[in-house]
Amino acid sequence: MSNQIADTIIQQIGSRAFFMLGAKRIIAHPDGIAFKIGRNSKSVNHVRITLDPSDTYDVEFSWVTNRGAASILRDPVSPIVRTKIRSEASGVYADMLHDLIESKTGMYVSL
Repeated sequence: MSNQIADTIIQQIGSRAFFMLGAKRIIAHPDGIAFKIGRNSKSVNHVRITLDPSDTYDVEFSWVTNRGAASILRDPVSPIVRTKIRSEASGVYADMLHDLIESKTGMYVSL
């Protein structure tokens, strides 16, 4: 079921938008999708979109970092990940996703 939800979200946003965002590490989770994006003016590098039972989406824009490379080399098994949520939106309809991503990342995802 999770792949179907993730595929639907990608279709609703548009695959061209994912390309323009520089989306990487796209991960389907049970009720949505998460992905890393390229550099932008709003300091957001991860987006998580979750399907709500009311058939709307909850969207989280965050800045995710890991501890320094030297620390990871000492302990590669358990890197510490730090997350700072920059913005959240709930009750987002499918036709609003595209514009919300543009406004919260500062990146244009249409021609």
